[in-house]
Amino acid sequence: MQTLADTPVTELKGVGASLADKLARIGIHSIQDLLFHLPLRYQDRTRITPLGGLPLEQDVVIQGTIVASDIVQGRRRSLLCRIRDDTGSASLRFYHFNASQRNSLKPGTEVRCFGEPRRGSSGLEFYHPEFRVIQPDQTDNIEETLTPVYPATEGLTQMRLRSLCLQALKFMNRPDALQELLPFGILARLQMMPLADAVRFLHQPPPQTEVEELLEGCHPAQQRLAFEELLAHHLSLQKLRNKVRQEGGYALKPGHDLSNKFLEGLGFTLTGAQARVCDEIREDMQQPVPMLRLVQGDVGSGKTVVAAMAALQAVENGYQAALMAPTEILAEQHFKNFGAWLKPLGVTLAWLTGKTKGKKRTEELQRIETGEAQVVIGTHALFQDDVMFNKLGVVIVDEQHRFGVHQRLALRQKGENQGARPHQLIMTATPIPRTLAMSAYADLDCSIINELPPGRTPVNTVVMGDDRRPEVIQRVRAACLEGRQAYWVCTLIEESEALQCQAAEVTAEELQKSLPDLSIGLIHGRMKPTEKAEVMAAFKSGELHLLVATTVIEVGVDVPNASLMIIENPERLGLAQLHQLRGRVGRGSIASHCVLMYHAPLSQQSRERLKVMRDSSDGFVIAEKDMELRGPGEVLGTRQTGLMQMKVADLQRDQGLLDTVRIAAAELQQQAPGHIEAIISRWLVEGDRYLDV
Repeated sequence: MQTLADTPVTELKGVGASLADKLARIGIHSIQDLLFHLPLRYQDRTRITPLGGLPLEQDVVIQGTIVASDIVQGRRRSLLCRIRDDTGSASLRFYHFNASQRNSLKPGTEVRCFGEPRRGSSGLEFYHPEFRVIQPDQTDNIEETLTPVYPATEGLTQMRLRSLCLQALKFMNRPDALQELLPFGILARLQMMPLADAVRFLHQPPPQTEVEELLEGCHPAQQRLAFEELLAHHLSLQKLRNKVRQEGGYALKPGHDLSNKFLEGLGFTLTGAQARVCDEIREDMQQPVPMLRLVQGDVGSGKTVVAAMAALQAVENGYQAALMAPTEILAEQHFKNFGAWLKPLGVTLAWLTGKTKGKKRTEELQRIETGEAQVVIGTHALFQDDVMFNKLGVVIVDEQHRFGVHQRLALRQKGENQGARPHQLIMTATPIPRTLAMSAYADLDCSIINELPPGRTPVNTVVMGDDRRPEVIQRVRAACLEGRQAYWVCTLIEESEALQCQAAEVTAEELQKSLPDLSIGLIHGRMKPTEKAEVMAAFKSGELHLLVATTVIEVGVDVPNASLMIIENPERLGLAQLHQLRGRVGRGSIASHCVLMYHAPLSQQSRERLKVMRDSSDGFVIAEKDMELRGPGEVLGTRQTGLMQMKVADLQRDQGLLDTVRIAAAELQQQAPGHIEAIISRWLVEGDRYLDV
């Protein structure tokens, strides 16, 4: 028998090509899609409210006889009908009406209406209520279940969606039409209802259902579906992990010559956390299966040194390492650091970005292909078609959530031409809440660098309005004349890079007028790499007191003497970005300060964000709050990847299910391994492609 996942919506009565197109716009192609298209909320139409006891501003069903119906000329022409029952009366007002509606609402007609009573010029009024004429010779039963309100799109009315869902529910009467894929033992142990019962319930909840529980997504029927969806995501990531392990990787034994020389030349000792994470990576890379490791470390915790150690392990075994960063300024910073550390050891580097052109590009491509370049650093240009590696042993991706799925996949595929997969090391300074790490990164081993290098000072954060700008400017002047340096960061609502650069240029000019005794530099995304490098070098060497910049300095800039940061309009940025920017100061032993200079009035969410920044410098606390405020899809930057686009589950709300999901996945593997593929395909569209990342 054909499953409901394979039954197209065109099998429903009244669904032709045009309606099928509209349904496809909201992701509905099959009967199963329609069944999993769950209501956003519910209306209670199961009881008639007497007109003598109407609650204000609350949707109700009323029934009575039309006693008067007139067109009224006020500020706007309207059709005003008076409706009466045994307990009282009210008015129905229509600003948009046609002759047919007017004829339906003649005096003496019995009608049932649904709407929200409000105070109006004629007493309690219903504006444009839904109504239905009740014929004297027929019984018109009241609704027996709560009325669902579905997510819709243009050209799809609620009436049409309700009618289609009712038809789809009848298909569930076929035996095994919506197959129960969880073994009875798991359902019984977790005290969960069968899937079919949960789906029926959510489309037609009985009148006594606690609506508040449904709105919060906490009803057992919703939790049953959320559980299976989270389970599908977890199983898919396990499937990926198994697939990668079967394909095999390169066993890169740890060498000691280069690594020891590197550590000796650093001029500082690794923190305990850095040493622990280096050991975990070293152990992973000597296995004949590809490493899949995520390294999380707060701003300034020293992830780059850990990445360099991983690259050296590949080089010591005759393999290449590739490091990809999301922005040119961060890639440049890595190139400089790696150059300073690795060139004295005789390791050769290559540099490749979108702006590497002509002869220089041809030379770099040749050095990468022949293997002459042992460590290759760059931006997304590394995964373009003409880039061929000789023997790629490890791929290091910095701030990986900024890359789209297909970009990350393309770089990893560069190393597959030897019949095995390169090791993967993913680094992020945007701490990922435990909830997300357990679900979105369940296929990765996680390492956390939870210790800052000695001598780092916490940054004192102050929030103030831009009406105190002159005071802030004088504060910058005093700090710079005492021998310290400062950043002034300009942000704009507009996405336009040109406008951001213009704002930074204007700000730099104004500050130079206000602070003629200071040397001020400017850096923004539209400058040439050489120009940016010159300005950064001047700032780093102390020639510039103040650096005016756009958010291009968010990651990778390291100037220990910079101890003051002003961020204009911080309310326009997310928490993670603000935390990254603030991490540019506090990198030396001097007490550091960050001023968040907002423009009033602030929204409630902006106030909350700035309060979090003022109260905490812990990246993980900030990440949890960021997810709470913005949602997991935005925190991970995965809106474009499809990874977090869940139909029912909500990672924030349902995090309590994640431990149970992990246990159930192991039980399913033992009890019903044949159902795993079906669960994944039921909940994940294009699953395999995304799983490959």
